[in-house]
Amino acid sequence: MIEKSRRLILPLVLLTALILSGLPFSSGAGAQEQGIENLRQSGQAFRSVAKKVSPAVVFIKVEKSIPVSTGMNGFSSPDEEFFRHFFGQPPRFKGPERSPRNRQEMGQGSGSIISPDGYILTNNHVVGEADRVQVQLQDGREYEAKIVGTDPPTDLAVIKIDESDLPFLRLGDSDQLEVGDWVLAVGNPFGLSHTLTAGIVSAKGRSGMGLNDYENFIQTDAAINPGNSGGPLVNLDGAMVGINTAIFSRSGGSMGIGFAIPVNMAKQIRDQLIEHGQVTRGRLGVYIQELTKELATSFGLDSDQGILVSQVIKDSPAEKGGLKRGDVIDKLDGEKVDKLADFRNRIALTPPGSKVALGIMRNGAAREIRVTIGNLDAGQTAGTVGGGDLPRLGLGLQPLTPELAERLGYQGEKGVLVAAVEAGSAAAEAGIERGDLIQEIDRQAVSTPEEAGKILKETGGKTHLLLIRHGAATRYLALKIGD
Repeated sequence: MIEKSRRLILPLVLLTALILSGLPFSSGAGAQEQGIENLRQSGQAFRSVAKKVSPAVVFIKVEKSIPVSTGMNGFSSPDEEFFRHFFGQPPRFKGPERSPRNRQEMGQGSGSIISPDGYILTNNHVVGEADRVQVQLQDGREYEAKIVGTDPPTDLAVIKIDESDLPFLRLGDSDQLEVGDWVLAVGNPFGLSHTLTAGIVSAKGRSGMGLNDYENFIQTDAAINPGNSGGPLVNLDGAMVGINTAIFSRSGGSMGIGFAIPVNMAKQIRDQLIEHGQVTRGRLGVYIQELTKELATSFGLDSDQGILVSQVIKDSPAEKGGLKRGDVIDKLDGEKVDKLADFRNRIALTPPGSKVALGIMRNGAAREIRVTIGNLDAGQTAGTVGGGDLPRLGLGLQPLTPELAERLGYQGEKGVLVAAVEAGSAAAEAGIERGDLIQEIDRQAVSTPEEAGKILKETGGKTHLLLIRHGAATRYLALKIGD
């Protein structure tokens, strides 16, 4: 049975190798020999990359001290706050005072040496807030590392060891990657030092994963497991094209879906962390949303290419530059804009004080405006996605009273309050939710349910453009009234 399986598997492996190589093949022994030669060449290519890359990949071990509360017998009590809430402070027993205890939490990951003088690029979630960071090289040498800087919004960090003349990785160009290209992941999965796995680029520009504030992931099926975080994703030339960061898994291990931060994004973060220890981001000061076909039609546009400005922050660089709500941004410095996350990332990585040219569509006409990018401080927005996917609820309107405005945070605003939304209704399908404030319908301001009802009444089969405020953000929605 085993021998039969071998006879079946070998031709399949050879056929796969020939198809991947793109070389012509024929039946018989010649095809098998050609297939084996192709596999041998692939193996030699992977071997060459491993020899070139592995010495510059490090094993990172971290320690973090975590305070642990103790009960009256000295044991930790995770439910202590629960019992105190319901039964009050427990009686205090006389006895020797116990000093607070700390628990040492251990972690591990990977990193890449990016300069001969010991700078190492890794993930923030590997070394962030660590009390002690140790680095081990492939040849067994160990070093204490210093955290140079961390950037949680991109999950990147730079650490440094005191050494010179180290092997280091060349940084490639992640923009040149194409879906289907071979890539290799190197790291220390489950503590197994310097493990190499191979796969292809499955997709590019993955965002909306909820992993980082700024996302533009490379997706790969090269096996990535716990401990690979911070290690390099390299191409067949041995150049780093990504930093392995996360996996999609229901088992805790690789399921063929891994994500890496593009090295082109990491280069800009690396430079700022090494020079300043932190990252300064650019700010435009708008809320933006995807331009759907329905919204494009409502705005009288022939194309849904671009992103829609749903709100311009007062006194922001966007307002000072002349950007207005309802504008569609379709170009940034002459390059097409079609992905919301990519636009947001590019603005954030633009140095404050720089001027950018925004190509916009306003009232059906194309124009260009220039905006001086500001400095993104805490609580501000570089170019924030307004709202999100709202629940499928259902539509009753009521006036916005001063009491409701204060309670819902709509002080100083005008509009009609959504009191209820019927499940399965056109409003629910459009994404309207209870508590939303409808401020415009078909570009007309509304302030009473009667005004809103007059515009919406007896308009079967029409699509209305609604400007909705949800909390502090506004967004446009297309509401289609059925026939």
